[in-house]
Amino acid sequence: MKLVIVESPKKCDTIGRYLGPDYKVMASQGHIRDLSTRGKGGLGIDIEKGFKPDFVINKDKTKIVESLKKAAKGADEVILATDPDREGEAISWHLAQVLSLDVTSTKRLQFHEITRPAVLGALDAPGRIDMNLVESQETRRMYDRIIGFKLSGLLQRKMDSKSAGRVQSVTLKMICDNDAEIKAFVPEEYWTISIVLDIDGTPFECPLDKLDGKAVSIKNEEEAAEIIKRIPDEIPLASLVTSRRKIASKLPLITSTMQQEAFSRFGFSTSKTQSIAQRLYEGMDIAGEHVGLITYMRTDSTRISPEFYEKHAKPFILEQFGPDYLGRIKYGTNAKGERIQDAHEAIRPTGTHRTPEMVSKYVSSDEAKLYRLIYERAMASLMADKVIDQTTAVFESGGLSFKMSGSKTVFKGYEAVYGKDAEKDKELPSLEEGKLYRVAKKDSEQKFTKAPARYSEAKVVKMMEEEGIGRPSTYASTIKMLIARGYVTSTKGILSPTETGLRTTFVLNKYFPEILSTKYTAKMESTLDEIEEGKETELEAMKDFYYPFIEKFEDVEKKMYKDPDQETGEMCPVCGSPLVVKKSRYGSFVACSNYPNCKYIKREKKEAPVETGEMCPRCGKPLVIRHDRRGKEFVACSGYPSCNYIKGKDEKGTVNKTVYTEADYVKPCPSCKDGHLVVKHGRRVDFLGCTNFPKCRYHEWLTPKKGKGDKEGE
Repeated sequence: MKLVIVESPKKCDTIGRYLGPDYKVMASQGHIRDLSTRGKGGLGIDIEKGFKPDFVINKDKTKIVESLKKAAKGADEVILATDPDREGEAISWHLAQVLSLDVTSTKRLQFHEITRPAVLGALDAPGRIDMNLVESQETRRMYDRIIGFKLSGLLQRKMDSKSAGRVQSVTLKMICDNDAEIKAFVPEEYWTISIVLDIDGTPFECPLDKLDGKAVSIKNEEEAAEIIKRIPDEIPLASLVTSRRKIASKLPLITSTMQQEAFSRFGFSTSKTQSIAQRLYEGMDIAGEHVGLITYMRTDSTRISPEFYEKHAKPFILEQFGPDYLGRIKYGTNAKGERIQDAHEAIRPTGTHRTPEMVSKYVSSDEAKLYRLIYERAMASLMADKVIDQTTAVFESGGLSFKMSGSKTVFKGYEAVYGKDAEKDKELPSLEEGKLYRVAKKDSEQKFTKAPARYSEAKVVKMMEEEGIGRPSTYASTIKMLIARGYVTSTKGILSPTETGLRTTFVLNKYFPEILSTKYTAKMESTLDEIEEGKETELEAMKDFYYPFIEKFEDVEKKMYKDPDQETGEMCPVCGSPLVVKKSRYGSFVACSNYPNCKYIKREKKEAPVETGEMCPRCGKPLVIRHDRRGKEFVACSGYPSCNYIKGKDEKGTVNKTVYTEADYVKPCPSCKDGHLVVKHGRRVDFLGCTNFPKCRYHEWLTPKKGKGDKEGE
């Protein structure tokens, strides 16, 4: 028996079926180890010994690791098949360390889609753990630990902010900068002018394009009125130009563009998009087969493999649309204009025969939407260009130039794959150059410039990608963390910074402007890429980062102010100092500002519960109105906790513990001898139970037992 270890439990069954009975597939469920909190500063890094990391098994992975060790001992061979990226490579290395596997000889499988050919192909040509990738991830983790621990601790001590991070703080600053632009915006007035032409009895709007040969800039109503006066009642068509254009399809989707398109078209948050994509990748039951529907969804590569093009896309396009619709593989380019060549692929379907229409019968509505988006974008990228005739009509008179444009599709090309969703033509009417056309209406409209829009989650992802901040695997999680920390809010995917987020960014930008610089963070990402490529070493990267950072940190730690506590306007009744609002992990409270000399804490007086005028049927004490954790009222005994009577629940037998009297006793308990059996009420049946429950669990059924669902009523 051979043991194959993957990351996600959902892959186990699918991959196990592909490999057969000679293989056992188990999951690590993500990372099994992380940096400890031992050593200087709790960093889990031995700085003096060349930045040696100290890894420990995560507490929540102890049982998983024990199971993997047991399985590994009984296996003839252990094969590692974690995700095909930097994090996946590191997980494989940690597994090798914990399971005492030889890194140089242990097989490492990489597949970018979970299909039978991909899995078996990887098994036939296994690789080995790439230590450059491992060191790149390890360096990234140490970067994040040092910046996170140091800055987070400083913020918590000085201003009660929760955390800071290498990527999250830069991303937060972008959102705060956007907020500042919106608040500083002052709207400016401007006017637009258009005419409505009567063309063969049909009205067509035509906006003013040029004013005396220059771009139009109308600042007020007076200027607009003067221009309106210059518009004649008839205007000639000065030029009519039609040109044929080819429009190429967009590149296939990558992580960032998938998140952007899903938000734009469906309103999906970044985390929702990634969650759906994860399910599509890991596999779903389609027409009796459990199979991965898309390739790996954490990627920044726009490349589609020649194998997919030749074996899947090309035959499908030829069969469905014909040879004229067949295109070629498109390649992205880098900043130098060079073709990008990498081992990864864009996000694409694993098979063209699983069309969106077919898949939609087996998946949820949202899953079908995202699959269609991925499928159509990938297939369109491999199809021929769309061809259109674009026509521009210009009407001129007295220095005024009005323009309208239209287009007509000559050849659908890649748009054929979109079917009903293809862009509709906007054709111009039949026009004759030099002919006069009646101006049916002259319009002027006052407008004001608009403030910049608030960033959407998709916009932030796009900016992170453009600025080189983070990686495809961290885009969604970074935004999710900012929301969880209370630094930003997300309303239908639109992000706004909170006061805490604004204050945190202000302080960090004041003392650590370089940490909040996109260039600084992007440079760190470039360094990680260089380690991955073998052009830089982990040790040199850590030296270049750590010593300048720690020197700056220690200097700031001495200078940085501590936020003063907010005064309440009251004075301490013990020492006369002002009372202030303090914060703890359990929430805010009011205490003396002279702490620790004065330890006074203001206790909120609890109002006495209101009596209902009724008496408890169990113990005879007054019944009162109480409130549960959610603020909902209920009536209960004022003798709590001696008596747990709750009105309306006791009759249903759901009281946790009841005070029983001799009148309730049926007979002595035959089990514990010192208790008595009383009538109790289960969910489905009444029974006799001991008054010493839970110490004594003896019971007798009053009516025939109805099954395993019957439980004791306490």
